[in-house]
Order: sequence, then structure tokens, then C-alpha cells
Amino acid sequence: MQGLIVIEGLIGVGKTTLCRILEREWGARLVLEPAEDNPFLAEFYADPQRFAFPAQMFYLANRYAQQLQARQTSLFHPLTVCDYLMAKDGIFAEMTLAGHELTLYQRFAGLLDEEPLRPDFVVFLDSETEVIRSRIARRGIPAEQVIPAAYLDDLRARYHRLWDRWTLCPVHVLRTDHVDYVEQPEARAQVLEQIAGWLEGKPGPDAADPRQPHLFRPQP
Repeated sequence: MQGLIVIEGLIGVGKTTLCRILEREWGARLVLEPAEDNPFLAEFYADPQRFAFPAQMFYLANRYAQQLQARQTSLFHPLTVCDYLMAKDGIFAEMTLAGHELTLYQRFAGLLDEEPLRPDFVVFLDSETEVIRSRIARRGIPAEQVIPAAYLDDLRARYHRLWDRWTLCPVHVLRTDHVDYVEQPEARAQVLEQIAGWLEGKPGPDAADPRQPHLFRPQP
């Protein structure tokens, strides 16, 4: 298998877990969000208005530096899987920044290549908000425990607006509300089969069924 796959989704939906499965099962090269803890994250969740700008600028700098480095070596790996798009940085900035801070962020971001890593397609993992909140609670990261349902709902809506205007590549949406690809081998095999089909250019199941994967087609 060859290509670049990006796995995207809300906090706690299972992006990194699926990336690690693809690394293990297919020998994919793994690109995960920078491992350094954002020193402003806990303060941001406690006081968003005060700490949103430094938290967002930290993410912008670290994500972009990592993607540039990954791009330089991507030709040496037949299959690469990454757990984020650079475009997500703008989504979070628009949620958390306003006024002069948002303008300043956009000026910096506008100087950068929009997507240093160009994926063949994106897999957007989605689940009901309460399912995501239960997963966030189980993984027990202190800074995430105060995230309200309204924040996740807003974030999901912004992702979907991004997909509606996305032009770079196909975006496949995979519902994971009742799919346990960690503990259930059959579910894991089905997800891998679906992603392998997308790599081979095969169409997904009926998009009208919300339980099934479907496709946001890039706009001309």
C-alpha cells in the first residue's frame, strides 16, 4: 500500500488509536501531533480568554515545523498516516480567538503553506457528543475533563463546514459510535478493509445511512 492518509476528528474520538493500528497492521509511517505538551493548555481550559492566543500560536508553530520535517522524508515511505491536518489549527483559532488576536494569528498563518503534507484522502472519525465525552472521561487527561458538550458540538459543526469547502482531496466520514476497533478484531478488520478500499479508489457504502462511512467530495 502507498499514499498519505490523514485521520481527523474531535478530541477523544480515536484518531491516534486508529493511526497506531495502521502503523502496526500495514507498516505505515506514523506522524502524530507534536509530543511536547502545550505549556498553555491547562491554563487555556481554565481561562480561555487570557490564554487562547499563546496556546494557539504554540500549536501553529509546532504543527507546521513537524509537517515540514515529515514532508522532507515522506518520499522514502510507501504509506504514511497522520493524525491531523494543518487546517485544524485555523478551526481552533476561529473558535478561541477574536479581534486583534485573531487578525494577528491569521497574518502569521497566511505566511505558511496551507498543507505541507498533501493527503490522498482524509478519514474524519465522528461519534455522538456524549460518546466522545465518555471516552474523554475514560482516558483521564485532566485538562480535557472540563470540556463542555457545547464546545464539542461547535467544533464538529466547524469541521463539517471545512469539509463543505474542502478542495484538496476526498474526505471520508467514518462513524465510530458503536465501532470498537481496539477490542473487537472483526470491527478492526472491517475498518481496515474500508480504508484499504479508499486507497484503491473504491467507492464507500451508501452515504444516506448515517451508520456507514460516506464521502465529502472536494469542490471544483
